[in-house]
Amino acid sequence: MTKVICLTGGMASGKSTAARFLKEQGAYVIDADVLGHRTYEPGSPAHAQVVATFGRDILAADSKIERKALGAKVFGKPAELKKLTDIVWPAIRKMAEDEIAAACAAGTHRVVVLEAAVLFEAGWDNAGDEVWVVIVERAIAIARAMQRDNLSQAAAEARLDAQLSNAERIARSDVVIDNNGTLEALLDQLRKHWQRISAN
Repeated sequence: MTKVICLTGGMASGKSTAARFLKEQGAYVIDADVLGHRTYEPGSPAHAQVVATFGRDILAADSKIERKALGAKVFGKPAELKKLTDIVWPAIRKMAEDEIAAACAAGTHRVVVLEAAVLFEAGWDNAGDEVWVVIVERAIAIARAMQRDNLSQAAAEARLDAQLSNAERIARSDVVIDNNGTLEALLDQLRKHWQRISAN
């Protein structure tokens, strides 16, 4: 029986590191960000809806959606952003569900992981058997994001403030992975939970 894990975490929490580790252990990992890019490809149902909603001026010469042009139309505009996510999030979920079903049917992986930063916001937390969240304290997340993404402190704080809090994520998760310490401490927790789910 294949187990499906929904993996999430805030900015600079170590979610991608956790996904990489699980993949190395033999999990089939589905990255919602990759699926998100696919929804903007010409020919996809979401592509047509996004263009119809936001106008043809968001298209590049090759008919692909210019993410920067689209971003400019929704940035700082909650109502416009909701129009976009109402199109894109269901499309991503459909692709994720199809991929999960295919991986389970193939039977080659005992664990499938759906990695998604917006898991709760998009309502995808019921797409698997367990929800895992990677958490990190605010100050550490800001410092890591500044270093990793070359952000100012104000920009890093603004990004973090726009996301769910650790407390909100913890309340809706089955497994909490604490990444306030070393990489080895993070991997130790992941190993423990990997052994538990892959043993069943």
